[in-house]
Amino acid sequence: MKKILLIFSLILTTQIGFSQTIFKPVKIDSLVTVSLPKIYQKKDTLNQSTFTSQGLYGFMVVIRQANAKNNTPLKKEKDLNKVFNDYMKGVQAQVTSGSIMNIGDTTIGPLKAKVFTLQSDNGGNSLECRKFVLLYTQDVTYTFEYYYHNTTAYLIGDELHGFTSSIKLSPDLQRNDQYLATGPQKKSPIVMYAGGLVIIIIIIAVVSRRRRNAKKPVSRKKKA
Repeated sequence: MKKILLIFSLILTTQIGFSQTIFKPVKIDSLVTVSLPKIYQKKDTLNQSTFTSQGLYGFMVVIRQANAKNNTPLKKEKDLNKVFNDYMKGVQAQVTSGSIMNIGDTTIGPLKAKVFTLQSDNGGNSLECRKFVLLYTQDVTYTFEYYYHNTTAYLIGDELHGFTSSIKLSPDLQRNDQYLATGPQKKSPIVMYAGGLVIIIIIIAVVSRRRRNAKKPVSRKKKA
């Protein structure tokens, strides 16, 4: 009986080992690296490089798109958010029956990135899903996509994490490669007024105490 259990455990361990996707780091360019399954394809077209690879549970795509040479630098974070929103609108427009969900912000190194999922119904028995990580810089836009079907969503966790969490940036990339105004953000008027009011109250309290102390008679010791 013990031998049977031991053999079963070895078989189960071997199956689990074979069911894990093996990744290797791939340089997208001199600034960005991501891990893909060992077998992948690269296609270069005008101003664009596309990397594709089939995992065990999903299909991975990385697109490096050079922006226009006369691309105007973004000034503020709200301008970057507009770029993200416009991109999501363009993605949703590609499908006739689909919706964008799970929208969020994340950071990769010092840069801000947008994450979201596009879910579309192509008339089959399952929904096609694409998870996006969108990274924008003034010179290049990077898109990391993971395709899967909703029926296998419970299987993709480790593979998806191995892909998206492996994105690495060169130290040469900084937040001002996304937008120029990277200093401290202006405080809201309410916060400023509240802070000023606290200072005024403290000043009034200190002055009032000094006046009260000045009015108190000074006690003098009687001479013997």
